[in-house]
Amino acid sequence: MKLGEFEIHALSDGTFALDGGQMFGVVPKVLWEKRIPADARNRVRLGLTCLLVRTGRHNVLIETGIGEKFDAKHTDIYAIHHSTHLPGELARHGLGPQDIDVVINTHLHFDHCGWNTRREGSRIVPTFPRARYVAQRAEWEHALRPSDRDRASYLEEFFAPAEAQTQLVEGPAEIVPGIRVEPAPGHTQNMQCVWVESEGARACFISDLVPTRVHIPYPWIMAFDLYPMDTLASRKRLLPRLADEGVLVVFPHDPEYAWGRLRDQEGKLEFQPVTDT
Repeated sequence: MKLGEFEIHALSDGTFALDGGQMFGVVPKVLWEKRIPADARNRVRLGLTCLLVRTGRHNVLIETGIGEKFDAKHTDIYAIHHSTHLPGELARHGLGPQDIDVVINTHLHFDHCGWNTRREGSRIVPTFPRARYVAQRAEWEHALRPSDRDRASYLEEFFAPAEAQTQLVEGPAEIVPGIRVEPAPGHTQNMQCVWVESEGARACFISDLVPTRVHIPYPWIMAFDLYPMDTLASRKRLLPRLADEGVLVVFPHDPEYAWGRLRDQEGKLEFQPVTDT
């Protein structure tokens, strides 16, 4: 898709699944299952969307999916299915790992930074040898010392081997011209959204603030969110702006729609699909 002078491409690292109750928090199953069905183990299928931005000067990758490092047990637990995977998706656009200039992680949960690193024999090395990796400093520090509540979400081998290539930012920051990050706390204390802008056209990789289009209603907040009231505040600050300004919203985990727009329908925010052109 053209975004001003930029090209943006939604890349899929396949799908995985998480418990539906965890994905929808206080929302009763009788409501959420009408929109996204659960399997026999009460798991809902989720996408693993990454965003490639080609600015003309930089190839920027936002998120790196879940990767290939899980063993058979965890592959089954999370129902990981690589009908597509990130390296193959990059190759489809004529790019290899060496062609990526910048990798931006909104946060460091395993389903967002899986391809930051890869196995090379007995070692784990950065997947993108030339890239500058970008994360919030406080998120990085928490990922290395997580709490008992979220320890399972942070796997050090997924991100720490790329430390020498990592730039740690603090708060809002421009990463390259036309791409900037903005903290959106709630899911984690230091999660960030990524804004992409060219010639007045804008997109926002909203990350787990709104993981799927089904989560657009304000109270539909995941049980995974460490600070749910901050999630609510971040949504009320950001979502009306996205709707009013017609910003393209990129969802990390929607199994059907990588992106779309929000529209205000008599005070209620609704999802509007966007054709990939």
